[in-house]
Amino acid sequence: MQYNERIREIREDHSLTQQAIADFLNIGQRTYCDYERGKTRIPVDSLLKLARYYNVSVDYISGASNIPSKYPKR
Repeated sequence: MQYNERIREIREDHSLTQQAIADFLNIGQRTYCDYERGKTRIPVDSLLKLARYYNVSVDYISGASNIPSKYPKR
């Protein structure tokens, strides 16, 4: 699974809107929509924020793993 599919799947699993996540990332809803559609690559810092927010590993969000491991604690 590609990251754009994964971020949409996770968002929908949490019953969140694109606008809610866009607000969390301090970006426009259209920009976030482009991330989910694969039109624009998501920046690494936003990927990290989403992993922390959803408490899953970056590997899971990026599609490198299908195991939703918890975000590592500092």
